[in-house]
Amino acid sequence: MSAQPNDFSRYTQQFAAAANRANRLTLETAESVFGVQLRTLERNTNATAGFFGELTQAGAQLDLQALLPKGLQVARDNFERLSTASQEAIGLSLKTGEALGELVRQPFVAAKAQATPKTR
Repeated sequence: MSAQPNDFSRYTQQFAAAANRANRLTLETAESVFGVQLRTLERNTNATAGFFGELTQAGAQLDLQALLPKGLQVARDNFERLSTASQEAIGLSLKTGEALGELVRQPFVAAKAQATPKTR
């Protein structure tokens, strides 16, 4: 009779440890994704602010016409940085999903290894 409480305690400890690892992994990924997005926002903001600074200093109509292609280039670069950051965030999320899947598989692999007798 005493084996059941010990088994339950062991399973509970294993579950708590796995949940802790899953939470830590998820939090680390969220921090990484947030960092990637924040760096991208900073770069895009700096590029846009620099362009607006040039735009406010442009005095003649000729200067404004010359700045239009540069404005389009800044917008294109901002979009490329944003899409690259999104792809990196998706990659981090996929790696986290794989790690969580492996974390879920571990108890089953260990139980299967214990259940199958080793023959030579």
